[in-house]
Amino acid sequence: MSAGDPTARGLSEAPVPLAQPVLGEPEEQAVLEVLRSGQLSLGPRAPEFERAFAARVGARYASAVSSGTTGLHLALRAVGVRDGAEVITTPFSFVASANVAIYERARPVFVDIDPVTLNLNAEEAAAAVNERTAALLPVHVFGYPADMARLERTGVPIVEDACEALGGVYADGGTIGGRGHLAVFGFYANKQITTGEGGVVVGGDPEFKERIDSERNQGRAPNMDWLDHDRLGFNYRLSDIACALGLAQLERLDALLAGRERVAGLYREALADLPELTLPCENHGQARRGWFVYVVQLPRGVDRDAVITQLGARGIAAKPYFPAIHLTRFYRETFGYRRGQFPVCEDVSDRSIAIPFFPRMSEGQVARVAAGLAAVLQSTPRTSGRLASHAR
Repeated sequence: MSAGDPTARGLSEAPVPLAQPVLGEPEEQAVLEVLRSGQLSLGPRAPEFERAFAARVGARYASAVSSGTTGLHLALRAVGVRDGAEVITTPFSFVASANVAIYERARPVFVDIDPVTLNLNAEEAAAAVNERTAALLPVHVFGYPADMARLERTGVPIVEDACEALGGVYADGGTIGGRGHLAVFGFYANKQITTGEGGVVVGGDPEFKERIDSERNQGRAPNMDWLDHDRLGFNYRLSDIACALGLAQLERLDALLAGRERVAGLYREALADLPELTLPCENHGQARRGWFVYVVQLPRGVDRDAVITQLGARGIAAKPYFPAIHLTRFYRETFGYRRGQFPVCEDVSDRSIAIPFFPRMSEGQVARVAAGLAAVLQSTPRTSGRLASHAR
């Protein structure tokens, strides 16, 4: 490999990670205060974080939980999902949004996605509603708001998976999370804010708030009596350490969102000369994306695995995002799903990759990713039909 080889130049530079949280002295001090207090869980930071988060998204109530997944589980229980029920949701998401229905012995019912927004096709979701439907679980995929107005017209209880959508805005101009439905946000390290692991359920019904607060804490009574358990519960609490981190992150949320918006704009310009790529859809009307990841769709016939490998050789992280849930082994073997049932989802899933994206990404890093992607696409052989790497 010669010194003039672009791969060699890429390896001589620091790798560009897929994601990178913004953490500093405020987060360190917040966590240290909790450590020094000696009260690491069930202390004052959790309710403080809940109030601050609810105010930020325009919700009446918030309940901090140990992850977005546990939040979705509790939310489905709260709206009445039970054994034998059906939950209509998207096959294009992180697998947790479907798994949570199975936790309650319900069946996730998939419908295909919109080819532009990549969200649940609202018309198909409405058509799938029947007497067994207990809930709709739309996902605001990659932070872009789902068609809530159409879904609401079904009259079916809705749980919003907003784990990727903090900072997003609905088509009617309202903040995602403030619509009154139970909505769940996640705080993994690549999210808009992070608590390491963690999540929060927001909503407008005080009975749901009381139930979720109890069930996240082993079903304990509202008065927190140690031995009085009113209902079946779980250990889904979020520690005061994590909530303190969340409070510090909320203080810098505007800057974090602005940083993500800036990087998305840089990518939009840098990738404009690669017309074969499908970029994230633009905002439409009042709808606004809460930027989470930057996912592009490769041209049909390009070997995605080869692209990811070659980008990695240049020090640029990339990964498939998302696999089609119904084609994962568990769902194929458990429910008999097969390729061809949700063609839009499958096509998008086969071609999508996430490229590096984080608030403090530099112009130079964006340019390096764009140049690397252009070079790799130029050198990667094309095939016809579905890619062999995705036919498994």
